[in-house]
Amino acid sequence: MTDKADFTEKQYLGREWIPITIRLMLAMFCFAAYFFTDERERNGDLLAVVGFAIITISIILGFVLHFKTVVANKSVTLDGLWTTRRVKIDLNSIVKAEKGTYSRYLFNNPVYNLHSKGTIRFYTAGNDAIHLTDRDGLLYIIGSQHANEFLRAIREEMKAK
Repeated sequence: MTDKADFTEKQYLGREWIPITIRLMLAMFCFAAYFFTDERERNGDLLAVVGFAIITISIILGFVLHFKTVVANKSVTLDGLWTTRRVKIDLNSIVKAEKGTYSRYLFNNPVYNLHSKGTIRFYTAGNDAIHLTDRDGLLYIIGSQHANEFLRAIREEMKAK
């Protein structure tokens, strides 16, 4: 078997547009409230500090890796943050792989290895996901920003002997 991965994707926590928009709106509110406080009293200065803190946290979150997806050696490996366990899905046990939507909702929280109602979910950002069904009927929903390439790599690994 080769060590070269057919597909690799890294998903970062702070790069989704909806949470970025929310954080920037909060920072703008803090700066606007600071601007309109009378005579820049001490509480007004606190608003400016909070606004800068929100922007700093937003920048830092842009570099925090939520999880990494790798398709290689007839398996899909999902490796998360520091304290999470590595999840390895054997493609020999997968009976169906298809592209679909992650959720019908507009706002979705990032999740890693969330077990709920017979499904295991992995998601950071985007609308597309890969649905993998194993022999036992367990459904893996893996969110991806490059779902077409991810599905192609999975199907090629499933065909390879």
